[in-house]
Amino acid sequence: MSMPLSRRLFLRSAAVLPVLSAAPIWAIAAVTPERRVSGPFLHDNLAIYLVHGASAPGPVPLTLAEAMTSGKARVYETGNVSELTIENTGDEEVFVQSGDIVKGGKQDRVLTVSLILPAKSGKMPIASFCVEQGRWTARGKEDAGQFAASAKSMPSREAKLAMKVAQAPQVQAAPGGRTGPAAQVSAQSRVWDSVSKTQSRLAGAVGAPVKASASESSLQLTLENEKLRSSQAAYTAALGGKGTEGDDVVGYVFAVNGRINSADVYPSNALFRKMWAKNFDASVTEALAGKADGAGAAPTGEAVLAFLDKAESGKSSERDITPAVKLETREAESNYLFETRGRKGGYVHRNYLAK
Repeated sequence: MSMPLSRRLFLRSAAVLPVLSAAPIWAIAAVTPERRVSGPFLHDNLAIYLVHGASAPGPVPLTLAEAMTSGKARVYETGNVSELTIENTGDEEVFVQSGDIVKGGKQDRVLTVSLILPAKSGKMPIASFCVEQGRWTARGKEDAGQFAASAKSMPSREAKLAMKVAQAPQVQAAPGGRTGPAAQVSAQSRVWDSVSKTQSRLAGAVGAPVKASASESSLQLTLENEKLRSSQAAYTAALGGKGTEGDDVVGYVFAVNGRINSADVYPSNALFRKMWAKNFDASVTEALAGKADGAGAAPTGEAVLAFLDKAESGKSSERDITPAVKLETREAESNYLFETRGRKGGYVHRNYLAK
């Protein structure tokens, strides 16, 4: 006899580590939390699903966007396309998410790993890919020596796959997120191709050019395009408020044109909410870029849970990112899970990507 849907919408649970209110959320979150999924919530070709589960208590780190805006985190140019330097000068931890785009320097970049920057971290290397071709000088009044902001996230599953698989443990990576030259060059080429494809598709979707005259190859400047922002408004009005409903929401999954794209899950509702607007914006952008492909029926909640479960059961490999944080990659037949966690087992961020 099959298990009732209400039961199947809950996955296996694991014991939560003892809770200390002063401990950071990522140090105490369950490695495999109990959860359920609600949705789909639909608009046009985008379907959103919310992941509900226990929310770890404790201090919530600043996001990179918050920390850069307040001057508590700095990202420095190194002259190396594939590696930047990052520093937390403040007294609070800072959460950096894979896919965060940093604007400025000699070229806009996307950061490839999720990690927690400790307070007063000092300068640390972090892997990056270029999301702007050609420029290697200051753009306008920007500082070529460091980056000004991190308001946007990579809106392409293809680009995320290229850069994250290149950073995966099985690709002989060194601490700090660096890879060998061949893997880096190949992945960078795929990221550039994805940026160009995204720009072209967005121009078709909004019916106007989306490249900026200041740098036509800049993905960051494309994401700031006013016509694009206007086209995103209907999605935001329909679905943008979903991420603020309920204090047990710890992640979300989205599908475009009926195909599950990716998911992001966090240790707490508070961190999920902090990341929601940035994540949702990228999801909407990806949906707009895919409009010409034609919409399909939204997957069921059961299909979404199966997507998460399959990734978690994939073949595992891991490596250190920093002395305190490691990355585990699990590869299944149809998708990946990239999990960043502390050495005591609590996870910082779980990113699921369909192949």
